Amino acid sequence: MRGARTNVHYSEVNWRVLGQLFPYLLEFRGRIALAMSCLIAAKLASVGLPFLLKEVIDNLDGQRLAQTLALPLGLLLAYGGLRFLNVLLGEIRDTLFGRVTERAMRRVGLQVFEHLHSLDMAFHLDRQTGGLSRDIERGVNGISFLMRFMVFNIVPTLLEVGLVIGLLWYNYHAGFAVIVATAVVIYIGFSLVATEWRTGFVRKMNEAESASSTRAIDSLINFETVKYFANERSEAAAYDQGLAQWELARRQNRLSLFALNAGQSLIIAIAMTAALVLAANDVLAGSMTLGDFALINAFMMQVFMPLGFLGFVYREMKGSLANIEKMFNLLAVKPQVADAVDAKSLAAGAGQVEFRDVQFGYHSDRQILSGLSFTAKPKQKIALVGASGAGKSTIAKLLLRFYDCDSGTVLIDDQPVTAVTQHSLRRAIAVVPQDTVLFNDSILENVRYGRLDASDDEVMQALKIAHLDQFVARLVDGVNTKVGERGLKLSGGEKQRVAIARAVLKRPRVMLFDEATSSLDSDSERAILTALSEVSQRQTTLVIAHRLSTIVDADEILVIDAGQIIERGNHQQLLAAGGAYQRLWQLQQSSIS
Repeated sequence: MRGARTNVHYSEVNWRVLGQLFPYLLEFRGRIALAMSCLIAAKLASVGLPFLLKEVIDNLDGQRLAQTLALPLGLLLAYGGLRFLNVLLGEIRDTLFGRVTERAMRRVGLQVFEHLHSLDMAFHLDRQTGGLSRDIERGVNGISFLMRFMVFNIVPTLLEVGLVIGLLWYNYHAGFAVIVATAVVIYIGFSLVATEWRTGFVRKMNEAESASSTRAIDSLINFETVKYFANERSEAAAYDQGLAQWELARRQNRLSLFALNAGQSLIIAIAMTAALVLAANDVLAGSMTLGDFALINAFMMQVFMPLGFLGFVYREMKGSLANIEKMFNLLAVKPQVADAVDAKSLAAGAGQVEFRDVQFGYHSDRQILSGLSFTAKPKQKIALVGASGAGKSTIAKLLLRFYDCDSGTVLIDDQPVTAVTQHSLRRAIAVVPQDTVLFNDSILENVRYGRLDASDDEVMQALKIAHLDQFVARLVDGVNTKVGERGLKLSGGEKQRVAIARAVLKRPRVMLFDEATSSLDSDSERAILTALSEVSQRQTTLVIAHRLSTIVDADEILVIDAGQIIERGNHQQLLAAGGAYQRLWQLQQSSIS
């Protein structure tokens, strides 16, 4: 059964995503340890800066500069050196850890890409390319953000807050430590609550962005259809509707950010004012110096400056975790068609294809094939004909193992396709589809895609067999002519001939033509049929045909109706039988005349 997949929206962040991410970071354990050492050293240097500043101010206060020139100068040099060391250690830390993050992004991105290609046809028929690409992009970028801010912002900030509270308690009195600790707790609590509130707006904004992106890409990919039906305004209106939802979510997000920033600023202002009032009283009472006052001010600035980004960092971390989780959920999707544990490569053979009592339906309430059986012997040309929906293309999909049979067996050279690897199976079969989609590359490289190690001469020979050489010779750039996205710069017939050349170049054991001449004019069709007749002698050929004139030379023609073979034989035999094939033939001949 092929169940439909549904889109899932995650309202809660799964922190266990971090556990899934760690294995990708462990490739550079030494770099991570060194980066963390630099981080700790930088924070110790940062905490030492206010103490040096205090000594400088105390040595300058109320004394003549000439008497104290040497000591303040040395302290100032030490202050400058410590500040430079703090920055330098931070840069070294970023450089060391940057390699770790970039490699993790590369590994995850590649794994997701490979996994998507391993998923079955059902998944790719349901997916939305624009939204999926955005999910992958956000997920990979989320790794960078998460690592950078978690390792270089949250952890160092908490470490610094702890050091500052301890130093204030030890060197002065509990009042300063209590002010800092209370303010930090209130600040963090407020930021977390406010950020949770804002997360809904951010999620709506991302969903609206994905929806509008999907709509735009889908419309642009199918722009010919849009033009055919003059629906540009409708497409623009639908896109604008998505943008309007995005605009509303952005406005709500912006207003909530204002509330968050205002609340954070108020907490910081109250805490700093309270600490400085307490310090000023101690200075007036003579228990603290001006240097101590400057130290308290510096510590308060040092603590609350990084905390000022906490709401932003927490929100973005949650967003990054959600994006990473969504990407990892793609990795969790299991293909409905998978290689058996003991699957082997398809063994060499002559190319015999056999369907044994095959039953198949895309859904339980719609049976497509019902006990289908036939054999295509090596180098035979077998044609499949019948009305639309009879099951002809389904036969091709089962042969390529895009789907698995509900029951029965499909075999190539007496090997069940479920017992061999999908890669080796598809390497043995070349397909010329009805709707040929090409890469936005040259004609040469689109043909070479059939066999990537083929030489230019082999590609040119394939072009000649497909009767595309004369067309290419008339082009200014020849075989280096770019075909445009999805091959839109070529006509339907030209694209099909590129597909035929690509299939010929592959040198397959089995060739499958799915309405391969449907877009060709009569002259081109005759030339292609002559070439295909020669090509068909080299391997087993299955032809799904609508035009019966293209398969009159087939060794056997299978007439399919409602997933069953109702007639079989060669062209002359089926005409003499006076059944469904003869009626189809007469209907097509009368329409031609």
